[in-house]
Amino acid sequence: MQRYLLSRAIQSILTIVGVLVLVFFMIRFAGDPTAQMISRQATSEQIEAFREAMGFNRSLLVQFADFAFLEFGEDHTTIIGIKGAVTGDFGKSLHYRLPAMPLVVERLPATLQLAATALLFSIIIGVPLGLLAGFNPGSVWDTVARVVGLIGQSVPNFWLALLLILVFAVGLRWFPSFGRDELKSVVLPAFALSLFTTGQLVRMTRSSVLEIRGEDYIRTANSKGLRPRVIYTRHVLKNAGIPIVSVLSVQFGYLLGGSIYIETIFSWPGLGRLLADSIGVRDFPLVVAIAFFTSLMVISLSFLSDVTYAVIDPRIRYA
Repeated sequence: MQRYLLSRAIQSILTIVGVLVLVFFMIRFAGDPTAQMISRQATSEQIEAFREAMGFNRSLLVQFADFAFLEFGEDHTTIIGIKGAVTGDFGKSLHYRLPAMPLVVERLPATLQLAATALLFSIIIGVPLGLLAGFNPGSVWDTVARVVGLIGQSVPNFWLALLLILVFAVGLRWFPSFGRDELKSVVLPAFALSLFTTGQLVRMTRSSVLEIRGEDYIRTANSKGLRPRVIYTRHVLKNAGIPIVSVLSVQFGYLLGGSIYIETIFSWPGLGRLLADSIGVRDFPLVVAIAFFTSLMVISLSFLSDVTYAVIDPRIRYA
């Protein structure tokens, strides 16, 4: 178990470093942020002076080392300290002129609220429907579950978001169409965001129950005369919980990091909207800080799900 934890920790660190490298160079290739940050009436001398003051005239490798890991002296050769991803100091936002990480933490509660509500919707709808379909193959519930799974996997959530606004916000006026002013403001964006997760959860739960019902130990339990409720509770549900936990952990990370369209459509003040705004103005430090923070949460959730497997099923042991 200790070897496994150490191995996963090393893999997680390497993954985070890979994310930092990938995001840093991808956003740099989007163009020079000087045009977004300086007046159009500025002279060429002012533009060059600004670019030099911000460090945009240096090579990409030096900028990345200076920003993410190492702090260089004035000659860019002497290492004088460790910072960046190691300490959580990603510098100042180029647009807001404030430290990048506090801006990310400030928007985190809104994204957590949206993602948690979306996951709750998915669990409430997906798990019971998948269980009913798996316990009653060929029934009406099975047909409904397959339809819901197909819709969830095929309908774009941004299209559903616009439809929900048109029907429930503009037409019926049951919910607000944007903002985070009241509790019911989260209903429409969370439901739109939960669509894909709900479809995947329905299909996974249904297929897991159908597979487990055909196992030898289930037939043995039936031959012993155990009541169906006991069989489903002690054997089917417990073993079906392993893939469900896997889906939930992965999808919660997707909900945290993949809400950029939904937050933009509903003007939700979370990390997704902050990321969209930061990309638009080429705010490099803020984009990398958001990517680092999101990847850290996703990797942590993946690690916790692996540990949860051993709690749910004692047969699982890590060397």
